[in-house]
Amino acid sequence: MALAGSPDSFLHHPYYQDKVEQTPRSQQDPAGPGLPAQSDRLANHQEDDVDLEALVNDMNASLESLYSACSMQSDTVPLLQNGQHARSQPRASGPPRSVQPQVSPRQRVQRSQPVHILAVRRLQEEDQQFRTSSLPAIPNPFPELCGPGSPPVLTPGSLPPSQAAAKQDVKVFSEDGTSKVVEILADMTARDLCQLLVYKSHCVDDNSWTLVEHHPHLGLERCLEDHELVVQVESTMANESKFLFRKNYAKYEFFKNPMNFFPEQMVTWCQQSNGSQTQLLQNFLNSSSCPEIQGFLHVKELGKKSWKKLYVCLRRSGLYCSTKGTSKEPRHLQLLADLEDSNIFSLIAGRKQYNAPTDHGLCIKPNKVRNETKELRLLCADDEQTRTCWMTAFRLLKYGMLLYQNYRIPQQRKALLSPFSTPVRSVSENSLVAMDFSGQTGRVIENPAEAQSAALEEGHAWRKRSTRMNILGSQSPLHPSTLSTVIHRTQHWFHGRISREESHRIIKQQGLVDGLFLLRDSQSNPKAFVLTLCHHQKIKNFQILPCEDDGQTFFSLDDGNTKFSDLIQLVDFYQLNKGVLPCKLKHHCIRVAL
Repeated sequence: MALAGSPDSFLHHPYYQDKVEQTPRSQQDPAGPGLPAQSDRLANHQEDDVDLEALVNDMNASLESLYSACSMQSDTVPLLQNGQHARSQPRASGPPRSVQPQVSPRQRVQRSQPVHILAVRRLQEEDQQFRTSSLPAIPNPFPELCGPGSPPVLTPGSLPPSQAAAKQDVKVFSEDGTSKVVEILADMTARDLCQLLVYKSHCVDDNSWTLVEHHPHLGLERCLEDHELVVQVESTMANESKFLFRKNYAKYEFFKNPMNFFPEQMVTWCQQSNGSQTQLLQNFLNSSSCPEIQGFLHVKELGKKSWKKLYVCLRRSGLYCSTKGTSKEPRHLQLLADLEDSNIFSLIAGRKQYNAPTDHGLCIKPNKVRNETKELRLLCADDEQTRTCWMTAFRLLKYGMLLYQNYRIPQQRKALLSPFSTPVRSVSENSLVAMDFSGQTGRVIENPAEAQSAALEEGHAWRKRSTRMNILGSQSPLHPSTLSTVIHRTQHWFHGRISREESHRIIKQQGLVDGLFLLRDSQSNPKAFVLTLCHHQKIKNFQILPCEDDGQTFFSLDDGNTKFSDLIQLVDFYQLNKGVLPCKLKHHCIRVAL
């Protein structure tokens, strides 16, 4: 190829080739690549006269002119990921374009210069007037932060106050009257606050701690559900009300043994006529099914002091009473309370404050009620099992699957923990059997009478070991007999000199589950102690009497048949063996100081 009036060697100059290659695509033939278009372009170059002086000026031009040429080219030619200009791809129709000749090493060095990066920066500075076709427009979500008048860095007061994490002080009381003020977030649940209090008071977290909403002026209290927001509940409480930090072993006991909570005669079905007791919880958790709890309750009339025994039916829509005997026809049902914006409470002193016929009272309190007693729906059951059934059914109908999720969360966390972190028994306590290791090999004791005698021998063996330790010498500065009479006072299950009624009240507060116990001083015998135990939702008392043998004092529950040197040995023994008790000791009532 030659141009008129110029030597061929000048056309092979690298700067000139760079100019030819970087000609804007918009100036090329829009018909696309092809041989005819190339021949026409060459014919035009042959016809035009070339000004040698202009070419020399172009050779000596500055690097800035090359950058400007690249910026003009970038409005039509898209960029690839490596910053190079995309070459025109061969189209489906038409002959392919001829392959470009290999560039010299000097041209490669020039191509590697950051020309295109500077071009992209200029496009941004010019408010993106020349936008590449391969980069879509992305709207700026914060235009006020990128303006020339405001810096892109957030200042302390730039965020609105609603987005800041709201904190609030909550005062929590313990059973002994001590309190602690805790700063919590607005989205903290009752479970989170209990875990925080367990950590601060150095307690053992066995997932039985609860937060209690206590209303002394109304004589009501209830345990908060684990998913409830503490700040939201506090907003519905009066000034005299407070939170209590307490144990509640019966919080999810109905998921373990529903037979004890829902008697067959109190449960009916709307859709399933042949529903069994094992399907009860599934129907409570299933929103499509509708189990009903029915039975007689003492109902206090609104605005009056009188109580009336009515036939009551609890459904998902609310609590209804029958105006005609035990009829459940729609025309005979009258709405007593709604479940949507209400919570169920237990009466603390129903006989004294509300003249209730029994001590097993409950109340449905709307959330809007603070100090008024006119809108409280006061109810009373004949026994504790009936009251527990009504309160459990109310919780299941109100929250449903949320309660089951709250019950499963501690179990899932426990399964995720390492088996070496906490001592976990590999078998159920119901599968424990009596063993005899007196021979060369151990054997299972199948005879119940032989197992009971083995338990008695084990108690005597503890006494013999304690006697041998006393002969060898005690490491305690106190005398062995003196130590055995005072060492139990350091244990959590010993509550000192409390009354019989107070011990029953503590057992009821911390859950009427089998094996819940405490020890206290006897009021009738100054030298004796009393074991208060819960079995089948009934509270029983067993007196622990001191007895002497060979000049040493022992303690026994069964008139001296099984003797223990101190109360700690007695409790440890009956935690593993039932003995004369109706059940083994499982949970102990505890009070902590916050």
